[in-house]
Amino acid sequence: MSYILGIKLVVHTAPEVKDDGSYLYIANHQNSYDLITVSRSARPGAVTIGKKSLKWIPVFGLIYWLSGNILIDRKDSASARGTLAGASKKIKEKGLSIYMFPEGTRSRGKGILPFKTGAFRLAQETKQQIVPICCSDLSHIKFNRWNNGTVIIDVMAPMSISSEENAKQIAKRFENLYKEKLVSLTKEAKKLSQTQDN
Repeated sequence: MSYILGIKLVVHTAPEVKDDGSYLYIANHQNSYDLITVSRSARPGAVTIGKKSLKWIPVFGLIYWLSGNILIDRKDSASARGTLAGASKKIKEKGLSIYMFPEGTRSRGKGILPFKTGAFRLAQETKQQIVPICCSDLSHIKFNRWNNGTVIIDVMAPMSISSEENAKQIAKRFENLYKEKLVSLTKEAKKLSQTQDN
């Protein structure tokens, strides 16, 4: 799909990220184009935690659920906590990697939204390292163009967090990291796009 939309995807992956590792991947969530951009960074054995309403999307919803992805009801906090507890159990039993969007919803061109604490509480519970994944800005992509430029996805080195740390402070720390990274990746992507045009 990225080729059809005229998007050149560049994925940088830190060598410390191993295909057989069990990680908690977190990525920024911008818009529907994440399906054909950020998804390229998904590693073997990773499943996502997505909102429960995804299951109602024709065809995709069924495939998403049957592929072992985890559906969470964000409107019901007790149910959401139960789902995360179940995810924690699966991670420990099967060595799964989980892929989450800590913003909880699409930013739609508003930069990085405040990070929720769920992903970081899960990392503390499972003692998994967090692999931050940041994608450059996608707001320039249009369906009616043959050339939508370059999009850069940076899969960063795994980061450990302590179970003693405050989840809110951890979330804020990662949120600030993403704000800086989004700016730098977007600048780099624009330069590459201009080079392609010339």
